[in-house]
Amino acid sequence: MTWSDQQIRAWEALDLGPRWQRRTTESAVVEPVDWDQLRHQVASCKACALWQSRKQTVFGSGTESARWAIIGEAPGAEEDLQGEAFVGMAGQLLDQMLLSMGWHRSRDVFIANVLKCRPPGNRNPSPEEALACAHHLEAQLLRLRPKALLIMGRVAAQHLLGHEASIASLRGKTQHVRMGRATQMLEVPALVTYHPAYLLRNLDDKAKAWEDLQRFAELLAAHQCLP
Repeated sequence: MTWSDQQIRAWEALDLGPRWQRRTTESAVVEPVDWDQLRHQVASCKACALWQSRKQTVFGSGTESARWAIIGEAPGAEEDLQGEAFVGMAGQLLDQMLLSMGWHRSRDVFIANVLKCRPPGNRNPSPEEALACAHHLEAQLLRLRPKALLIMGRVAAQHLLGHEASIASLRGKTQHVRMGRATQMLEVPALVTYHPAYLLRNLDDKAKAWEDLQRFAELLAAHQCLP
């Protein structure tokens, strides 16, 4: 059956699902072809107002061949200056945490944030900003296809898990992050822990974060993510 342009416009105007699309001779590109294209899309993004105040976007850090990933909430001042995820004092603490487990950020893990631009004053991302930026992180994870995720901080956990909950209620339990569609569907086991910036202000919770790292190492071993 061949539809006229008028019929197609009428169907779209009804806003009913499922939305069937005609096949064309050219395949629609669902995902960026490679990491370079992903980087270009992030660097040129103006999906929310944060592009007006950023010094540069923060794509991510680590290795793009990692079998697992760390996800935080948003870049801070140092990240905005350097264009790297998790630097400054929080980044130094994260590096120490990784090294304590025998891991190294440049060799073992891909590190990214929910937001790719710094919110002014390091405030929490708004729901609108997180939604506008969501497709970047989704594309990164669909490209990486990690076997496990370590989610750092309440904001990142709420975004990736799709519901509001405290870190205390999420810690120690394997969560599942789901994204993508059809053949690109991805479901990843995840653990939630404190953000390093939080630990710098709450030293007593470092022991809990160490427990979380031990549990995460067990999760990685179960999914054959460790050498």
